[in-house]
Amino acid sequence: MVKFSSLVSLHLLCSGQDVGTILHLVHNLIHDEEEEEDKPSQQMQHVGEQGHMALLGHSLAAYISVLDRERLRKLTTRILSDTTLWLCRLFRYENGSAYFHEDERDGLVKVCRLVINARYEEYASEGYSVLSSRQPVIYQSASGRPGLGQHLCSQLGLPLSSLCTVPCNTIFGSQHQMDVALLDKLIKEDVEAGKLPLLLIANAGTPGAGHTDKLARLKDLCDQYSMWLHVEGVNLATLALGQVTSSLAAGLTSSQPVAKLRALPLWLSLQYLGHSGIVQKIRHATALSQMFTLSLCVQQVEDELSSPVVLFRFSQEMSSGKVHTPWTQNNLGEELLQLVPTSGLDVVELEDEGTCVRFSPLLTAAVLGTQEENVEDLMEKLSELVPVMCSTMCLRQDFKEETHRRSPSLRYIEELSWPGLGAVRYEPQAEGIDESRRKQELEKINSELLRKLQDLDTDIIFSTGPEFGTEEDCIFVGMVTEDVDVSELVNTVAALGRDIEESGRLLENMTEVVRKGILEAELQLQQANEEKLIEEGMLRQLPLVGSVLNWFSPFQSSIKGRTFNLAAGSLDSTETTYSTKAQPGRPSLQESPTSSSKKQPGRSLVPQTEL
Repeated sequence: MVKFSSLVSLHLLCSGQDVGTILHLVHNLIHDEEEEEDKPSQQMQHVGEQGHMALLGHSLAAYISVLDRERLRKLTTRILSDTTLWLCRLFRYENGSAYFHEDERDGLVKVCRLVINARYEEYASEGYSVLSSRQPVIYQSASGRPGLGQHLCSQLGLPLSSLCTVPCNTIFGSQHQMDVALLDKLIKEDVEAGKLPLLLIANAGTPGAGHTDKLARLKDLCDQYSMWLHVEGVNLATLALGQVTSSLAAGLTSSQPVAKLRALPLWLSLQYLGHSGIVQKIRHATALSQMFTLSLCVQQVEDELSSPVVLFRFSQEMSSGKVHTPWTQNNLGEELLQLVPTSGLDVVELEDEGTCVRFSPLLTAAVLGTQEENVEDLMEKLSELVPVMCSTMCLRQDFKEETHRRSPSLRYIEELSWPGLGAVRYEPQAEGIDESRRKQELEKINSELLRKLQDLDTDIIFSTGPEFGTEEDCIFVGMVTEDVDVSELVNTVAALGRDIEESGRLLENMTEVVRKGILEAELQLQQANEEKLIEEGMLRQLPLVGSVLNWFSPFQSSIKGRTFNLAAGSLDSTETTYSTKAQPGRPSLQESPTSSSKKQPGRSLVPQTEL
């Protein structure tokens, strides 16, 4: 989605513009926004020929909708019948129908309305009043899509009491599979209470982990209570790979010709790929999943359908036990995705397992063009990243302790969301300054310290931390290898910070000395001008008269110049300079070696400025 909030509003021209100009304007708006947000070009999703066919379908649907009614009816009927037939053959349905919709939840709402009409014979004439005699109940898994049941009740006009959430297994089986025995018990209780079991929503690939419910047992249970079984999930795509018979077809119809045009993008895509092309894409995705699973040396979840979803997370063995924090998983997923963008990895939050990294090629491989070499590259990067994360986790406590030892100049910052070694702040030790001045010094020193650390010849990354972090004026240390000397690292940070602070104080002191010297010089110059006026008199100050008078009667002034000694911070007379032709602080030609050796210690030979 393109944002135009930061763009200057455009004026509507009276004469209008041609199509080419408008398209060029839209192109500039999109790319100007990308440059402003500094987004890398790879975030622009690659659209291959298959994607172009789908996009073409959306454009053609808008064009076809303006045809005359009869031609539109014939065309949409053909598109809908062809697409339905192909889908039924692809997934081996018998006498199936298809319903195409914009919102992914609208299909289930349509199914629920059909089931209500089928189970309540007088619903068409009496409406919702017939539901009061036997309240319908919709059953859904606790691991299903969040908010799906509430959306159904809202769209169907049913109370939330008509929604029953079935917990997952707690003792036997997968923790993400619906507890079939408990479901049976709940249905019996509802029947005894005079309610009508209407529909069961099962998973063939849960949204987070990709688990599949025990569909065979659930189907038997639905047959027993005359319930409708609705199955959804990414793993349904694997039904196209084997000889699987299904009786999950629904009598879904639409009488609106324009609504039937929703099938046009899919119709074009199916035409482009063909039956074997679709099966090949699904088989390729499952092969990538199996390849990654074998490389990780983990066991896939034993579901009725082979799940192409792989979940993994980083876990570190510590003295306190296994540690797997959310920030380590987020960092692992983000680092791997940055190193191998075609992997399509993302981070998911599961109720029981917590934060995990997910590899789901069935959803991403076709768009990103993921191949076997990309999976190999992913495993290579993972094998390089894990040891660094392990060493970082082991050294975090050492870094914290070493920082505390150098208090109060260094302060350890607790930032749980940072995946690196830790965060530290240099605290200036200046006294007698107000809080505003102290804050300025803190920001200035830590900013300069970060710059110097980044200039060091090291593999350690120093930064300002997370983009939306709460801590300011801190230095965040990235991940490190096991051979890093944490004590030396902290010493370097403290030493650089101390040098910056002392250099700042020296500069401030020199600035103050120069300022006082300038004030003193101004006073002495003012006094010298007054003495000159008294010695020379008023006539010599007049431009023409003074020149004539000085020519006839030259005047030898006793006023001497002044020079400012930066090293000593003092004003000196220039009498010695002009008499000996030497700089102050150097021995004159008349001075003997004995007299020159009496020069004060610590006086540096720096240039002096004459005022």
